[in-house]
Amino acid sequence: MQTTLDADTTPAPAHIANHPTHWRNRPFAAHFRTRDDDFDASKFGMWLFLTTEVLLFAGIFCAYAVFRMMYPEAWSNGSHHLDWRFGAGNTVVLLVSSWTAASAVRCAQLNKQKWLKINLIITLICAALFLFIKFKFEYSVKLGDGKAPGTFFSYAFAESPYEILWWSLYYMGTGLHALHVVIGGCLLGWVLYRSWKYQAYGPTEYLMVENSALYWHIVDLIWIFLFPLLYLIH
Repeated sequence: MQTTLDADTTPAPAHIANHPTHWRNRPFAAHFRTRDDDFDASKFGMWLFLTTEVLLFAGIFCAYAVFRMMYPEAWSNGSHHLDWRFGAGNTVVLLVSSWTAASAVRCAQLNKQKWLKINLIITLICAALFLFIKFKFEYSVKLGDGKAPGTFFSYAFAESPYEILWWSLYYMGTGLHALHVVIGGCLLGWVLYRSWKYQAYGPTEYLMVENSALYWHIVDLIWIFLFPLLYLIH
């Protein structure tokens, strides 16, 4: 990965030396010796934060594994109420969005401002499409049928009293993931705004783009686990 310039006094590369942009002379935090130190500390901090995100979902995955071993019939019955085609469609949407998010980072590094914005816009469209499919074709339908957390066990469609555990984990896992999609979309939207209004990112300043993309990749990775566990177990 390309690193940032050592300090404000370091000459800019030839292809950007005369480019009047906001990011050319951005000062780094006073407690860092160089911009490289600022970059490395921020990147390391982001990785630590993403580790806590993995631990958060690890608890849900552990609960899933334990309850599935204890009540396999309830898990199979609950999974039959999900349409794998919607889950697969959302998987494709997130994979495309991860590619465009990574491309946005590369475009910032190469100072391709037009394609930086295009890739960010495509990523945000994919985020909106994911949420639309999730809420329009899954949550609204399930809730309309009475499959709501804490209430569905009293309905006739529940073939096992332990399906309450299945649906609770379903809503907890996918709902928490959807919240992360919203947060990731807000981060990328902020990057797009600053890129559009200030041309704030380029070869010497792309940390916000990269950290936002890293967060988005975690969102994608978590769904890669949720999709087969929830939609394909039967």
